[in-house]
Amino acid sequence: LEEITQRPKGDNKIQYLLTCIGFAVGLGNVWRFPYLCQTYGGGAFLIPYVIALVFEGLPLLHMELAIGQRLRMGSVGVWSSISPYQGGVGVASMLVSFLVGLFYNMILAWILWYFFHSFQSPLPWRDCPINISVNYFWYRETLNITPNTETSGSLQWWLVLCLASAWCIVYICFIRGIETVGKAIYATATFPYLVLTIFLITALTLPGASDGLIYLFTPNVKTLKNPKVWLDAATQIFFSLSLAFGGLIAFSSYNPQKNNCERDALIVGCVNSFTSIYASIPIFAILGFKANENNNNCQNWNILTLTNAFNIGVGNITLENYGEWLNYLNKTDPSEVESLNLKACNLQTFLEESASGTGLAFILFTEAVIEMPASQVWAVLFFVTLFCLGLSSMFGNLEGVLTPLLDLHIVPPWIPKEAFTGLICLISFAVALIFTLGSGNYWLEIFNSYVGSVPLLIIAFFEIIAVAYVYGINRFNDDIEWMTGRRPNIYWQATWRFISPFMLLVVFVAYVVIEAEKQPTYNAWNPDYVSFFFDVPL
Repeated sequence: LEEITQRPKGDNKIQYLLTCIGFAVGLGNVWRFPYLCQTYGGGAFLIPYVIALVFEGLPLLHMELAIGQRLRMGSVGVWSSISPYQGGVGVASMLVSFLVGLFYNMILAWILWYFFHSFQSPLPWRDCPINISVNYFWYRETLNITPNTETSGSLQWWLVLCLASAWCIVYICFIRGIETVGKAIYATATFPYLVLTIFLITALTLPGASDGLIYLFTPNVKTLKNPKVWLDAATQIFFSLSLAFGGLIAFSSYNPQKNNCERDALIVGCVNSFTSIYASIPIFAILGFKANENNNNCQNWNILTLTNAFNIGVGNITLENYGEWLNYLNKTDPSEVESLNLKACNLQTFLEESASGTGLAFILFTEAVIEMPASQVWAVLFFVTLFCLGLSSMFGNLEGVLTPLLDLHIVPPWIPKEAFTGLICLISFAVALIFTLGSGNYWLEIFNSYVGSVPLLIIAFFEIIAVAYVYGINRFNDDIEWMTGRRPNIYWQATWRFISPFMLLVVFVAYVVIEAEKQPTYNAWNPDYVSFFFDVPL
């Protein structure tokens, strides 16, 4: 292939790396990774995670960066150039990027809603009409959720405004494509690390933080016998790196062709994984703090019950001697103690209460932050961080749609690029209004479960097959040698030819088998809360 020169490019290499890192590092690093660590025995989860990174994530990342840089086109152009029969792979990537962008920006709208409310004192989710205040604020005042998907409900005007604001921000940052994205990425890709560091320092000083960190870094190797651990590790590294969306191919297409894409892949992949672990430390410290709070509240309730039932002087039973008093009363009057139906208070149980996705950001964290000093400050910083992480990922989703369409020259030349970008954002906003309905959270969960899972596995499998066996691995190696100055080593050769395709195939089959066994229902989030949340008016 001759060198292609007529294509815009970023200002410098740092800008390009920050753009790729910003796309790869997203909400999943803060939401899903800590949840999986908590679910699968803390440090034990890191073993399959690193294996998946080495044999699945990095090879695919290197391949996408290299092929985009060499052919200097978006996903549709790249795969159509390799073979006319592969053009559908690029179209599929573009469609997935579009669909994922729809619900991803809805999450940014929720973040904006919480951000606006974080300036209130006290925080609005501190005091609600029922005891479970943070749940009430999320499910009733934010989502105004309906009992199931059959009951659509009306458009929630406050969510419509937040969604419109989120799309306006994305458009402003993206108005001139790679030129304006490159400027915005300096803030959106670096600010989260500053806030995470502040959170890390503060979280480590919270009472009970050490319990959360011990839970995180104490490996339960027995969990490695569970096949689902390996499946979730493989899918996490795959989706965390934003592979098969087409965004990475689009970003790398703006690179000069003489560029070390191998080094870029290693930097982006390692920074992404480091961020996941780095973000988990303050989150687990906060979860440890909250688990201690819940455990103390549980024991205080039991202490009050015992004090009243046995006419014990107030202050005699304390958190420090609660266990001794309970053992003593169990020996002297076990039937009376049993009749009190005391709560089971166990710190380990509270630590194991996990939540992912929206549950982590909008329930567990908001519950923890109200107990922290200067809670408004921490709430503002947290939601600004989440918004920056999501915004930089949205740049990649939108790039994965716009670049292929522009490369195909289906947009008339008399239409300015700014106008076309605005049209795509407007169409996306209109379609995403489904997520602002009372049933919108269920629809978002459906999109999240199916749009960004199996389709990406299929796309990635055909991508690596196309490069290794259609384009030709020897030809691809020649291209990389021409771009980087050296030929790919045996590690890259083995993973591209055999290991990565095999792992993708295994993950796909395992995913389909597990999904087939599920019976998904999209009804009210928790039957125990239904009578509370639907009977209490706004």
